[in-house]
Amino acid sequence: MRAIYLKELQSFFANLTGYLVIGLFLTLNGLFLWVFNTGYNILDFGFANLTPFFTIAPWIFIFLIPAVSMRSFSEEKKQGTLELLLTKPISHNQLVWGKYLGVLTISLMAILPTTLYVFSIYQLGKTPGNADFGALFTSYIGLILLSATYAAISLFCSSISKNQIIAFMASVLLLFIFFFGLDNLESINLLGNQQYDFSYLGINYHYKSISRGVIDTRDLIYFFSIIALFIFLTKNQIRKEIA
Repeated sequence: MRAIYLKELQSFFANLTGYLVIGLFLTLNGLFLWVFNTGYNILDFGFANLTPFFTIAPWIFIFLIPAVSMRSFSEEKKQGTLELLLTKPISHNQLVWGKYLGVLTISLMAILPTTLYVFSIYQLGKTPGNADFGALFTSYIGLILLSATYAAISLFCSSISKNQIIAFMASVLLLFIFFFGLDNLESINLLGNQQYDFSYLGINYHYKSISRGVIDTRDLIYFFSIIALFIFLTKNQIRKEIA
């Protein structure tokens, strides 16, 4: 698993793609948070907190994490190296987890430089240091869990197609449904007069819950369950490909 993990990192940074993806994430966040005159500009927000960052980061990740993971299995299947890889002394479980941890590590590497924003708001407050660091800490925990969930879903999409573009589009669609679609499903009124709170099944509900400053075990169970589910589905898909 360690060899697969290191191979994923090396292949990602072997060309400009890795640096471009991380650079794009930081650039887009920087423009929306500090430059563009939008409702997300921290300088115009009036409060020394990073709420705008934790609002827009999940939306940017909906496109960037699929871009990172789309080649994980699609490229192996296209080149015919997946079967060769499994002739080595490695299990399906180790293969999937090695690739998953590689995608997750790259996502965390994109998040890490944003901790500079914490120092910025620390200095920008009317009273320097007057910031809710408890809420900031839990918000980062929420963003890490969201990234881990996105990575698991995107890796599964990469396992179902040889075409990277199809894997990317399927990932974006599925992430959009999980993050935004389930939150708004009840407004479509598909079930007539019956009202059901589908938002509880969505990522955004639990992400916002953690971002409020309280880490609830129900939210943790939700994220870990979704991750485990899609890791399981990915392993099953790989087994079917080889069978």
